[in-house]
Amino acid sequence: MKVLCIGGAGAICREAVYDLLQYGCFDSLTISDLNSKATEEVAGWLGDDRVRVRGIDLHDRPAALRAISGYDFVIDGTPISVNDRVIELAAEAGVSGINLNGLSREWEFGDAFKACRQAFVPGFGMTPGVTNLLAMKAATRMETVSEVYISHGAFRPIAFSRAICETTVVEYDPGLKTRTVYEDGEFVQVPPFARPREVELPEPFGTHPQYIIPHPEAMTLSRSLAGKGVRLIEVRGTWPPRNMELLRVLYDWGMLSNPRVTVDGAEVGVLDVISEYLLSSEAGTITELYGYSLHVEVMGTADGKVSRRVLTTTHPPSDGSVPEWAGLRAYTRSVGIAFAIGADLMMRGRVKGIGTLAPETAFDPDEVLVELSRRRIRVQEKAECAPLATAS
Repeated sequence: MKVLCIGGAGAICREAVYDLLQYGCFDSLTISDLNSKATEEVAGWLGDDRVRVRGIDLHDRPAALRAISGYDFVIDGTPISVNDRVIELAAEAGVSGINLNGLSREWEFGDAFKACRQAFVPGFGMTPGVTNLLAMKAATRMETVSEVYISHGAFRPIAFSRAICETTVVEYDPGLKTRTVYEDGEFVQVPPFARPREVELPEPFGTHPQYIIPHPEAMTLSRSLAGKGVRLIEVRGTWPPRNMELLRVLYDWGMLSNPRVTVDGAEVGVLDVISEYLLSSEAGTITELYGYSLHVEVMGTADGKVSRRVLTTTHPPSDGSVPEWAGLRAYTRSVGIAFAIGADLMMRGRVKGIGTLAPETAFDPDEVLVELSRRRIRVQEKAECAPLATAS
């Protein structure tokens, strides 16, 4: 098995590769990234003979297609704006793969992957990805499902990388049409900071207001749970409080739409300038608390009663007491580990189907949760039930 990881020098992808070297089953793994110096540094850090380094220019389509065609599996860790190029090439090359975001044109290539008997799973990290599986795990214990509330806390700096900075901007873009909730059979578009909800995450993260974000769980779970009668799916998220405060100010002042202004005769985007500042400043690249926690709540009926299940996740502390989870790695390892588990299951033939597959239909939730536990990411589940209300 020859594996290609595009964007492999990124902070999250390098953790995925690190995990695959410990738990995965393959012959060689090639990392490719626009930053050739960083790619070499990551290869040196990994220190494994199975790791190769290769430059692939995704803008040179013929050359990129030839390169991807030489592999059995592709791990796409590129930013949202580049995902569509990778999946199009993977589909044409007939190579299975997986990506982190699930927010690009993945579903357009389902028939192409089916034609070559391959699979592609878009959006498999902590969220989307593990959140989908937690929702399905709860739903399988219910006869009907009425509501699904998916939330997460991603405690990391606002701009520790360009890809993360791009994700932040995209999720709160005022003009984004895909920030929707699934409600009574329809997808309802909402603005940034819509439908605030206080969500209690496990310690040390605590309770924070969370807002609707444009993640694909609502789209895929509305199909996967249609047979159980689901009528409401909302996906929320939060970053550290300072990050959220900054985004709120930028939104209120109209800066998230990146208005153009002229400075000393040069036209620049206001948000572009702010992003560059954050990428190069201490304020944008450090935070007080690091890590990742999921909170998934599913409501429905089971055994003739109203049922509510809440699943949350924890991981080792970021305080340095567990070196591999210290500081920023508590965040990047969380996402990278989930990404690696999805890739490894696919490479082992543990994916259920061909074509473009939603995470919750591609994998067995229990199988993924066992693998997470092996890496010290634990899932806690609370269940409540009450008698069904009767008409008076």
